[in-house]
Amino acid sequence: MNYQQLLYLSGAAIIFSAGTFALSMEKVEQSNVDASMHVETLVLGSGCFWGAEKRYEALEGVIDAESGYADGKGFEATYRNITKQSRRFDENNFAEVVKVTYNSNIISSQALLKNYFESHDPTQLNKQGNDIGTQYRSIILTSNNEQSDTAFKVKAQYQQLLTNAGYGDIVTAIKPLEGFIAAEEYHQNYLQKNPNGYCPDHSTGVVFEPVPDETKDNTALLAGKQIVVIDSRDYCPYCEKFKKEVANDYKGTIPLSFRFADQLDGLTIKSATWATPTILFLENGEEVYGRQGYANRDTFYKALGAFKLGNSEAYKVAFNAKTDRPYCKEYKIFKNTPDGTFVDKLSGEALFDTRDRFNSGTGWLSFTHPVKNSVTEHEDNSWGMQRIELRSKSSGIHLGHLFPGEGPRGEDRYCINATVLDFIPRDNS
Repeated sequence: MNYQQLLYLSGAAIIFSAGTFALSMEKVEQSNVDASMHVETLVLGSGCFWGAEKRYEALEGVIDAESGYADGKGFEATYRNITKQSRRFDENNFAEVVKVTYNSNIISSQALLKNYFESHDPTQLNKQGNDIGTQYRSIILTSNNEQSDTAFKVKAQYQQLLTNAGYGDIVTAIKPLEGFIAAEEYHQNYLQKNPNGYCPDHSTGVVFEPVPDETKDNTALLAGKQIVVIDSRDYCPYCEKFKKEVANDYKGTIPLSFRFADQLDGLTIKSATWATPTILFLENGEEVYGRQGYANRDTFYKALGAFKLGNSEAYKVAFNAKTDRPYCKEYKIFKNTPDGTFVDKLSGEALFDTRDRFNSGTGWLSFTHPVKNSVTEHEDNSWGMQRIELRSKSSGIHLGHLFPGEGPRGEDRYCINATVLDFIPRDNS
């Protein structure tokens, strides 16, 4: 063997060794992935699958949640078929279920099943809340013996907790999974596709690991007008959306509070409390009006307007684009206030500053400009005129009109109805 042949073979050996090393590294990496990703599936039925699907997806360790049908026979599993009136009490009907795919090294089967039992009322037979029928039955469909053993153990533990709390027997069936049929596409991620609904919450409030006492003192809610929003203990996208788009910016004079459904002691509530969010308008601790489900800005403030203003001139101005009478009593009060800010009567958001107020001689409050980004402008061709309507950006209520160039020194005149404003003196401390 000459030197060149030796060098060639040595090179081949080096290449071969490098290749073997790369393959070995791939096996090690795959082994690490397998060790950290122990993928399992459980099929769970707890009533309507829409809210359940979203709730499972929010759990750390859940890879996917898919709505579907299981544990039925004798006909094609479709939403139309399972919800027929003739199958309402059919024992062969399919159940609405969610197939939960999860990494059991992050969320154990036990933890997932505890969440399942806590999230609904497993003592209700073939129903959850107002949803009645065999398709709404409580059921656990397992993929292996270990899951089955765990399910029976968790069920027994929860039964003891429910018994201590005064509930009856758990009716949840536990069976091996024989088949799963995915629901129609419009049911998948239903809450994302229908952003203006609510999350059904039929939970008993009984939990495996009690949190510190969350009893709320409702004494303050027994006096005057109050707004109470029923929140969810679990993840509720509609609740979070309402907080982000409405509640977090609310500065109105009627206090707004959040409560869970089991924190309403002492209040007289007429509305069902299993939907989150539910917005309750109370007076002296008694519900005057309740609205179930997500409310956008316009819907919330129109309801608040009716609650706070009633059938008043202010309501007609705010929501029917009426106009104050010139020199009305509110104008006379507001035309000579001390230094301060005029705010939206419903949202509490600042709209105009006394430093920009001037006497136009018209009988309506007039300003040279609003607080920055507080109002919106809209074309108004009513009464045969071409005008610029002004609305509050925060609540959408009608404020008045803009008349370009009619202010002092050729500035604009913002002509505003006093009845839809509140005044806050400036804190100069």
